[in-house]
Formats: sequence, C-alpha cells, structure tokens
Amino acid sequence: MAGRPAGKSASKAPAKASAKVTIPQLPWSQARPAPVVLVSGTEGFLADRAIRALRDELKRNDPSLEVSDLEADGYSPGQLLTVASPSLFGEPRMIRVINVEKCTDAFITETLGYLESPADDTCLVLRHGGGVRGKKLLDAIRGGLGGGVEVVCTELKKEQDKVDFASAEFKKAGRRATPGAVRALVAAFSDDIAELASACQQLIADAAAEITEVTVENYYSGRVETSAFKVADVAIAGRQGEALVMLRHALASGADPVPIVAAFAMKIRTMAKVSGSRANASQLGLAPWQVDRARRDLQGWSDEGLGRCIETLAETDAAVKGAQRDPVFALERMVSVIASRGERRG
Repeated sequence: MAGRPAGKSASKAPAKASAKVTIPQLPWSQARPAPVVLVSGTEGFLADRAIRALRDELKRNDPSLEVSDLEADGYSPGQLLTVASPSLFGEPRMIRVINVEKCTDAFITETLGYLESPADDTCLVLRHGGGVRGKKLLDAIRGGLGGGVEVVCTELKKEQDKVDFASAEFKKAGRRATPGAVRALVAAFSDDIAELASACQQLIADAAAEITEVTVENYYSGRVETSAFKVADVAIAGRQGEALVMLRHALASGADPVPIVAAFAMKIRTMAKVSGSRANASQLGLAPWQVDRARRDLQGWSDEGLGRCIETLAETDAAVKGAQRDPVFALERMVSVIASRGERRG
C-alpha cells in the first residue's frame, strides 16, 4: 500500500476548530429574555440599551422582579449561587454581571457550573466587552449550555447604520423626521452614538411639529464643524484657550447658544452626581459608560468647584434665553469658569 509523501502531513498542522455557535445571535434592538443572555461587543452604549430593554420587559411581565448586580472582575466564590437562590416569595430574578471580559477564575468555574442547571425564573445577563478572557465560558454559552441567546453589540461604523439607528429613535417615539433631518443629525454627531441618541431625544422632547433639516439647523447648526460636547470636553479638561477658539468657531458657523449650554450642563451635572458617590451606575440612574467617563473627567476637580460651575451654568442658561443682552459674553465666561474647574482666580 502506497504511503503519503514523506513529510507532507508534518508540514501542515491541523486547523484549530472554532467553537460552534448553536444559540440565536441577535442585534441589540432585538434583545429578549432567556435563562442566560450573553451581551457581547465593544459598543457599550448599545449594550446598556439592550440590557435596559431586557430589564424593562421582565419588569412588565412581573413587577416583582428582583434585580441583582455582580462585577465579574471582583467576583468572590459563592456570589452567583447566593443571588440565584430562591427567595422567600419566589419572585423572578434578573442577575446582571458586568466586566466579564476581566472575570476571575472563580467566576468562570462557578458560572459554568450554574449553566448546567440554571435557576428557574431567572435571567442571567453577562456583559462581555471583547477580548479572549473568559473564552471557555463564552464557547460553552455559544455552544448551547444554559439555553441562552447572544446579543451582539458592535460599533456602528457605517453611515447607513447610524442613519437607521436615528430613524428608529424617532419611529419608536412616534415622531416624523425627514430623511434630510436624520442625515443632518448623523453628520453632526457621527463620532459618538450616545450623543446622537441624546440629540434625537432632545428633538423628540422639544420639537413640536415634524422634524426637518430646518429644525436640526436651529438646534445644532455648526456642529458638523464643532460639536458642543467636544467644546465641553476640552473645557472640562482645563484647556481654556482651545475651548474658547472652538466655541467661537461654532458660534461663527451659526450654532445656537442654548444647545451649547445644554451640552455643558449634561456633562457637569453627571460629574456632580458621580462625585464622591460609591453607588453603582444603576443606583445613580446612569449607564456604566457615563459613570466611567465622569470619573475620568473629575480628576483635578473639587466639590466646591463643581458647585460654582453649576451656578455659572444656571446663570448662563438664563443669559442665552434672554436675561442678558450679550449671550456670547456669558458663554465665554462659562467656558472660562469651567476650564478653571470653578476655582476663584485673581
């Protein structure tokens, strides 16, 4: 019997088989409850949206829902079994676990054991932001252990994906937005899906009639060139000169002062809410990415400075709405106060 050519089999190592996916893989907008829900992907905002939608659906199904939160990177043995244990009154449970991409060995071992026989009336939600850590657990879930689903939250990189996202925001709210208005919004907020969502929600709340390109222009003119949130980021970081240049460019491009103040207020108030608090994102009524960003922004700030900036924001808000004759001066003063982190100078 003729053998294979010498050395041929040794030169070609067998390809490593990838884990077989047998569970449904859903987009973030179609998240649904299951005994285990793996929320994967790098887009934190969409992941937060999906998890919130899961909680809301479970809450509608049974208002007595009991929600527990765990952090996989600081997990201690026994935590999962403790929160998954049946309660006295048998309420349904939702267990939310964050930072699975940084999980401890104990978490992997105990979660694999749990998935062999998931608790009744319990939805275990695992948030994995990407990377290879916890691959054994992910492969097991994707292979069907626990009877779960995967909600995939990838970044929206294509313009059409962002247009579809913004259109869905208006449709969900029962509001009519013209295609031109949606594309203008996407052009103005293309760098950050969270800011795009916030802009959509502001128009939904404030605009009385059909949302058109004129509506977007009135609210967000100049943002294609200079985002109010970017001006706020630079000012909060203490770069006063750069922030003033960006502000003047936005105003010269036709930006309305009112949304500019609103962008600053949103960031400063979130920082104030997070400052000195040991509560988690859910207890603060914020998304985890908002808390992380606020904690980074708070470096170098004092509570007194935050308080002074909030007072300045209130004064500036009144000024740009007619209380003063020179709203531009009020805006520049606001930027200067925030760039100094509310410290008194002179």
